[in-house]
Amino acid sequence: MIDKSVKRKELHYFKSISDLCRGLGVAGPLHPLIVSVNHIDISRESEVKYLVHDFYMVSYKSNLKGKLKYGQGYYDFDEGGLIFVAPGQALAVADDDNCSGLSLFIHPDFFAGHPLARLMTKFGFFGYNINEALHLSEKEKNKVLHIFEDIKEEIETVIDDTSQELIISYLEVLLNYSNRYYKRQFITRKAINSPLIERFETLLNNYYGDEESTQKGIPSVSYFSAKLHVSYGYLGDLLRNMTGMNTQQHIHAKLIEVAKQKLSTSELTAAEIAYELGFEYPQSFNKLFKNKTGLTPLQFREQLN
Repeated sequence: MIDKSVKRKELHYFKSISDLCRGLGVAGPLHPLIVSVNHIDISRESEVKYLVHDFYMVSYKSNLKGKLKYGQGYYDFDEGGLIFVAPGQALAVADDDNCSGLSLFIHPDFFAGHPLARLMTKFGFFGYNINEALHLSEKEKNKVLHIFEDIKEEIETVIDDTSQELIISYLEVLLNYSNRYYKRQFITRKAINSPLIERFETLLNNYYGDEESTQKGIPSVSYFSAKLHVSYGYLGDLLRNMTGMNTQQHIHAKLIEVAKQKLSTSELTAAEIAYELGFEYPQSFNKLFKNKTGLTPLQFREQLN
């Protein structure tokens, strides 16, 4: 089984599916741009322990429970789950015998020119950390494994335009189901996610309460994800599903709230407020304020008077 890892030592870099199969010690691919790998077939004698590849990976692992930590070890289900990896991410090859499951490796060229290529950016879970994996119920697991089997069957048929279209269709269905299941997971993990959201709001309030913005500028999404030890994509999707706004929108909402307070209770100029809020240029502050409120900062202050 292949897990995400931050380790970079002894990295092997694979640009082709064929080279990846040789590195893992599995049979060569029947299609040059996509392969289905059963984890039990990965050679324990392979020298590849850490790798980077140019492919998308969708990996089902049957025993996520006990392998992945999340919060205090809470899991929605014990039926295994999915891990998603985008091209260029570092991975570690697990060497234990209990890591059963399946992995699909898809070169981006496989769906080049197809609408799915443009849609890949909407599947933010390809940027999640391993402890943000998708945990599946029994029903969800059966659905996912059925699609995996359909894709494997098509890969093993004669390569033609029809088989490629079918595989891409199955991949899109798999990703859309995964999107749905992640939205379910945000809800079922409310007991864990609520404290995470509270910590985010505390960090955001403290950032402006302590006037860190004057020294550090406007906080980035990655600033909060690093503080909360989650990926920026997961944080944004979590907030969007739980509050209706993503991380950037929360930052802007807080910024406008503080700006209104300063405009209402101080004699600072709009430019001085802009600098205190972390803007390098007052024009950027004016533009954002008007975009969010329909008024310029000066119009907002005049309205109060």
